[in-house]
Amino acid sequence: IGIDAVAMCVNDVLVQGARPLFFLDYIAVGKNHPEVIEQIVKGVADGCVDAQCALIGGETAEMPDMYDVHHYDVAGFCVGAADKKDIRTGEHIADGDVLIGLPSTGVHSNGFSLVRKVLFKDAKLDPHQKMEELGGRELGEVLLTPTRIYVRPVLKVLEEIDVHGMSHITGGGFFENIPRMLKDGQGVRIEKDSFPRPEIFDVIAKYGSIDEEEMYNVFNMGIGFIMAVKPEDAARTQQILADMGETSYVIGEVTESGKVEIE
Repeated sequence: IGIDAVAMCVNDVLVQGARPLFFLDYIAVGKNHPEVIEQIVKGVADGCVDAQCALIGGETAEMPDMYDVHHYDVAGFCVGAADKKDIRTGEHIADGDVLIGLPSTGVHSNGFSLVRKVLFKDAKLDPHQKMEELGGRELGEVLLTPTRIYVRPVLKVLEEIDVHGMSHITGGGFFENIPRMLKDGQGVRIEKDSFPRPEIFDVIAKYGSIDEEEMYNVFNMGIGFIMAVKPEDAARTQQILADMGETSYVIGEVTESGKVEIE
C-alpha cells in the first residue's frame, strides 16, 4: 500500500520529464495499530528509495468517529523538478513515432472498485485461495503486488534520448491516459499481441464477463508506462533499458487517426 502511494505520485511527475525530489505522506486510521502503521510507512520508505526521492515528513491522524477501527486511509504527494527546456509537453510528438512500453507488475493501483465487485462481491472468491489460473498463487497476493516505479529506467533513457512524450497507464487505461501526451488530432495504434498480459487480467475479465475494450479502458493490461520516441531512436532506447536489466516492448506507433486503436 505504501509503495503504491509513492508510485502513483512519482510516475505521474515523471511523465513531465521531472525528477522526483521529495515525498510526504498522510495516514488516517480509526485506531492506531502500530504494526499496521509500521508496514505502511516501510512501504512508503521503500518506494521513496526506489524513486530516489526523499521522504521528508508525514502526518498520522487517529479518528475513531470517522473510520472503522480496522480501516485506514493513505494519501501522499511528491514534488519534482525539471529544467524548463526539458519538460515533456508532447509538442514534438509526430506521426510514426514509436511507442516503447514498460511492463506493469499487474493491476497496480487502479480498477479496484471493479476488482472487488467482480471477484469478491459477485463471484465471492476468497482472497486467500490459490488459483490455477494464477500459477497456483493466492488471489489476494497477486492483486496486492506493488505498483512498479519507473523513475530509474526512464530517467536513464532521458539522459540520452529525446523522448517526445510519456504516459503513465493508470485509471482509465489506454483510452484515457495515452491521449494526454498527444496533440489534437493525433492517435495511436497499439498491437495488443506485442506484449505479455498478466494472467490476473484474464481472471478479472472471465469472472466479470468484461469485454476487451472495457478492460483496456480500465486497466493497464500489462503495460504501465509508455514512451514515444523517433523511429531511429527506438532500438537505442530499448538497448539502454536492457543494459539496466529492464524489459521493454515496441507496442505500437503514433498515428493521425485521432483515437486509440487497439488491434
